[in-house]
Amino acid sequence: MAALGELGIRVKITTNPVEVENSIPFDGDSVHAAYDPAYVQRWWHILLEVDRLLQRYRSRFVGKSSPVQFWWGTFDLSETRYSGRPLAERQWPTRRLSLGAHQEIAEAGFWPGSGKFLEPAFYAFAVPEPPGCREATISPGPAGYHPDLSEFILPYEEVRRSSSPDKMVLDFLNSTYEVEADLGGWDRKALELPDPLPGP
Repeated sequence: MAALGELGIRVKITTNPVEVENSIPFDGDSVHAAYDPAYVQRWWHILLEVDRLLQRYRSRFVGKSSPVQFWWGTFDLSETRYSGRPLAERQWPTRRLSLGAHQEIAEAGFWPGSGKFLEPAFYAFAVPEPPGCREATISPGPAGYHPDLSEFILPYEEVRRSSSPDKMVLDFLNSTYEVEADLGGWDRKALELPDPLPGP
């Protein structure tokens, strides 16, 4: 902060972590001081593989979509697709969330787990959630709807043990999007192309 001040840059940066329970300001946190290089490497490799799969997943969608994004609050990677139809007015908990919420969305991604689901998992959800979403059948078998999170979930451990992890993840991403888009009445013919890379 002093170095920025010397350059004439006056900023205020909060030192509080966000989107986590029991947050401790970074400059006063002596609890989370451990650094294990092996686990940092593992996490980095997981993120690289997830990014590769999300890039492949988003390649067929020709409507408006986000790039693959890393969210600093919950440490998740995600990709968001937009239907092109405006989202009904609603109250959002933060201004940041409201800025990206001008159209109906289908979001999918991966996060390390927290709160109501304490293990790493792939996730998918739609805003607004179409009627029938919670009861819909998705692929693969180990995936399902988590009522407390209001999201589809595929545990990372199931993917890690799979003989075809890429196929499992892509099946999850595609099947959840198809359910959300079909039930939500999206114009899929206008928004999608055939998969240019069939197979895992």
